Amino acid sequence: MLRLPWRLSASKYSVSDPARLLTVALSGADGAQRSSGCNIRCFRGVPRPGHRSALPRPRCVLSPSVCMSMASGGEGSSSTPHKHTNRLAKERSPYLLQHAHNPVDWYPWGQEAFEKARKENKPIFLSVGYSTCHWCHVMERESFEDEEIGKILSENFVAIKLDREERPDVDKVYMTFVQATSGGGGWPMSVWLTPDLKPFIGGTYFPPRDSGRRPGFKTVLARIADQWQNNRPALEASGERILDALKKGTTVAANPGEGTPLAPDVANRCFQQLAHSYEEEYGGFRDSPKFPSPVNLMFLMSYWSVNRSTSEGVEALQMAMHTLRMMALGGIHDHVAQGFHRYSTDSSWHVPHFEKMLYDQAQLAAAYITAFKVSGEHFYADVAKDVLLYVSRDLSDKSGGFYSAEDADSVPASGGEEKREGAFCIWTASEIRELLPDAVEGTSGAATLADVFMHHFGVKEPGNVAPEQDPHGELQGQNVLIVRYSVELTAARFGVTVEKVNELLASAKAKLAEVRKDRPRPHRDTKMLASWNGLMLSGFARVGAVLGDKALLERAVQAANFLKEHLWDAEQQIILRSCYRGDQMDVQQISPPISGFLDDYAFITCGLLDLYEATLEPEWLLWAEELQLRQDALFWDDQGGGYFCSNPSDSTVLLQLKEDQDGAEPSANSISASNLLRLCQYTGRQEWLQKSQQLLAAFSDRLNRVPIALPEMVRALMAQHYTLKQIVICGQKDAPDTTSLLDTVNSLFLPFKVLMLIDGDPDGFLCQRLPVLSSMSQLGGVATAYVCQDFTCSLPVTDPQELRRLLLDGVADTP
Repeated sequence: MLRLPWRLSASKYSVSDPARLLTVALSGADGAQRSSGCNIRCFRGVPRPGHRSALPRPRCVLSPSVCMSMASGGEGSSSTPHKHTNRLAKERSPYLLQHAHNPVDWYPWGQEAFEKARKENKPIFLSVGYSTCHWCHVMERESFEDEEIGKILSENFVAIKLDREERPDVDKVYMTFVQATSGGGGWPMSVWLTPDLKPFIGGTYFPPRDSGRRPGFKTVLARIADQWQNNRPALEASGERILDALKKGTTVAANPGEGTPLAPDVANRCFQQLAHSYEEEYGGFRDSPKFPSPVNLMFLMSYWSVNRSTSEGVEALQMAMHTLRMMALGGIHDHVAQGFHRYSTDSSWHVPHFEKMLYDQAQLAAAYITAFKVSGEHFYADVAKDVLLYVSRDLSDKSGGFYSAEDADSVPASGGEEKREGAFCIWTASEIRELLPDAVEGTSGAATLADVFMHHFGVKEPGNVAPEQDPHGELQGQNVLIVRYSVELTAARFGVTVEKVNELLASAKAKLAEVRKDRPRPHRDTKMLASWNGLMLSGFARVGAVLGDKALLERAVQAANFLKEHLWDAEQQIILRSCYRGDQMDVQQISPPISGFLDDYAFITCGLLDLYEATLEPEWLLWAEELQLRQDALFWDDQGGGYFCSNPSDSTVLLQLKEDQDGAEPSANSISASNLLRLCQYTGRQEWLQKSQQLLAAFSDRLNRVPIALPEMVRALMAQHYTLKQIVICGQKDAPDTTSLLDTVNSLFLPFKVLMLIDGDPDGFLCQRLPVLSSMSQLGGVATAYVCQDFTCSLPVTDPQELRRLLLDGVADTP
């Protein structure tokens, strides 16, 4: 997939024109990955109608609405000494280390590489990916391990390898270029730059050699090297024009005098757009592939909360609850070892892409515990706990941090060196029968434990994966567990009680989990990112608060302490982007460390606010206030409103972007809009209310036209419109009467509220920031609740049921 910049403006070339020859040679590259839209989506592909050749494995394409990432593969291992070692061997990023022994003179992103390009007057080849990206590993194996290609790269270019998760700012700039010049994009991303870092050609995966009309990477390199020598002014001029157009086209700013959009109108439009894309049978927002999209689900539940009496509100809730239920029953949910895979390749959530990402687990835990608060069904709470169990066991570092991801591919237990999609997770019917041979007493037909398990989870003798969901034959004869029958129906089928079936299924899953422990594990990316750890902090805090689970809350506190110890530079007052698990299981940092980006500040601040509401320890509010002040100083756009994704002072980042889509991760601007509102309530800083309004005004065009792109920001807009309730509990923190009131608050879905505890200390954080709180006190020495909104407070209540009625109905006398 490649289109040259000049092709956008040039209409005709002569056959002898070198630029034309290069365009013809490259224009067919990776055509299967071309699509329109603005976010990355990756899926195990079936060839498009009319396309002559299918890609051999999962592919990344661009499409609207949901931001995905594709992955599989791993680090690989070898018992033989390495023939080559380059400077990436000194890096800590798992992705860069995977390329440390290529016969390529790789440089990390930095001044050393830039100076070399300027000094030697060479173009830069920038290759961007991440450690769990399958096609990144394919290109490494096919091209970057090739001696001949390595020589061409090293002699004609300055080759830079970049981990997109370490430097999302750089990735976004050049992905924007690739999207604009090709209509599509993905990882690995391959971009050629001038020595002053301006892009002039961009693409994604290239096969190593020519195949039919598709040029190979070797051909691409040779043609670009020739053009750099003979047609450099044209390359530079066209790249300059595209970059100028991108600077204008990516601007997000409020028009003079423009206010925030009308929240009810925007919310109704967002609901209608989601309803239009909703798939009724299995839930989700397209037929296939299907993605969890927690931002959509959280919006729908919030929309219902203010539209409970309307048919639209009821429909919104049904869409969210049905989607969450079907995902939990589907194969996208790991029924043996917990957690959720990245996405489903089919409409019924059955056959997933088996990668597991930390940011998915964080957001899904919050979505499921919210569904529990809305419905009271313990099914949803159990799924939330299930997700956190997986994260605690498989993605947790002893320091308190969380690792980034687990791969989709691993070596099959049956042997062989080639990794296969889902090998760690799938089962044959014969395996199940061998592992679960025990007869189950009292069943009709003398059934075995295997019979019950296979019936319930849809296990079939020839395998349960349809051929169209397995175009590469990796899942042939295998089964992906999916709940095909309810526990009640399974109990009826075998003539036993529901309790008995639950007991049998739990026993069977435990046995399978033990077997999986002995299988070769997928590669795990042990990089710890500040932003994703912030999301996971929110997940543990929210679930722990709702369930009153002290262990989960302790894990949340441990995560916050990890962030403060390892990813907060107190001297410079900045967040650091990442740290790494060392060879001795210690936490290591690169030198110099990477400064944090907007999402690092926004997600951690949100996590700290959630942690305060879960633990009511004011130290977390204090740090959240501190982080917000630093975020404002580093990223706020005084002219246009809103926050830049990266620090505008970094001259190596050519575009100053404001993320305008809630995708696989929410936009940091969306989270910031809510953070500002919450912090205004906690600190009394009215400038933060104004900043939130200015931010929403900057995104007003996007919110009015396509609010489906920013459902999390629509929630922030709704919070501003309906105003946040201040729930003030006066009492001693661990006293039973205080706990009863807090449990009542935590059990209810109140999307637009802040919770505060006043323990009688006039020098405490809240009383110092909000002196009016000092006038609130316990009635008769009993824990007392006040509910305030729009500068009006209810009369105090001490009874939990009265507080519940007040919060749900808003019925109370006011002083």
